[in-house]
Amino acid sequence: MTSSDDGGYVHDPAAVDAGSDGERGADGPADGGRNHEPVHPATADREFDWRGWTLVAVIVFAFLAAPTAIYLVPPGAEGYRFALLIVPLAPAIFLAITAVWATTRP
Repeated sequence: MTSSDDGGYVHDPAAVDAGSDGERGADGPADGGRNHEPVHPATADREFDWRGWTLVAVIVFAFLAAPTAIYLVPPGAEGYRFALLIVPLAPAIFLAITAVWATTRP
């Protein structure tokens, strides 16, 4: 461990955070100097509520709707590209939007 007596580096937060006139230094905190304590993930509000169940329902729909539609209405020669690209795309977009909605909190 390096001490200040031998000329080694010693971290001084006050020297970094405060300039000569007491203002925030160039390397100061991005939040303007407010002191925020970090929130431990175990204390965060993480309930599996109705948003989670909505996401589960959309996942089941997305993984069953496109394969069922392709199976029940088999593509012809001209509709092969449509069936394998576009039909799964609609539930995938719906799933992506729902996943973002369900994981964000107001």
